[in-house]
Amino acid sequence: RAARAVRDAGLDLSGYCRGGMFPADAAHHQTMREDNRRAVDEAKALGAPCLVLVGGGLPQYSRPGSAVSKDIAAARRQVEDALADLLDYARPAGLPLALEPLHPMYAADRCCVNTLGQALDMCEQIDPGRSGALGLALDVYHLWWDPDLIEAIGRVGRERLLAFHVCDWLVPTTDLLNDRGMMGDGVIEIRPIRAAVEAQGFAGYAEVEIFSNRWWEVPLEHVLDTCIERHRTMV
Repeated sequence: RAARAVRDAGLDLSGYCRGGMFPADAAHHQTMREDNRRAVDEAKALGAPCLVLVGGGLPQYSRPGSAVSKDIAAARRQVEDALADLLDYARPAGLPLALEPLHPMYAADRCCVNTLGQALDMCEQIDPGRSGALGLALDVYHLWWDPDLIEAIGRVGRERLLAFHVCDWLVPTTDLLNDRGMMGDGVIEIRPIRAAVEAQGFAGYAEVEIFSNRWWEVPLEHVLDTCIERHRTMV
């Protein structure tokens, strides 16, 4: 029904979010694998151009019930191994996978892949031929702080750039998940990042992605009007 509704409305999807949460102990590994294959199938059915993947943190947070671990290096190896396995499933379906590095504040519980360079290295290890089947989702909220960001974007290349998300970082931030800012309300210089991304040949959407307890309380029409105005003036 969802796929039909999207088609009937004449909408284009920018991606399907999300799969991932890969680290798991042996008892939860198969469930993780099945969840991600199902996400590939759903994204394909919806006509999404890619499946966005949030890698996951330590196993007990990525897959609740998994044995407790503090070994973040092992978690990162699990992300790489599971991503390679999922690529074998997604490639025949013609569905690109977009790994999204997240801000280090999420390293323990949401994503242990925390810089663009780190995510790119992982992609290069798994898909050295740059087939277009595996790439990256860049979110300014997660990456703006990195002193090597612009240099890393220069390494990415068009075939790896699958999604680009914009919002702003508020000071102070009052919630680690749901206090993103409207573009222009925070401290991120969005335009130089967008310029670097588009210089690599990216021609997709600069997608507004704002998780915000505050903005969720604002009437939808005002939210949309503000998004449009800020996108034109700040992005």
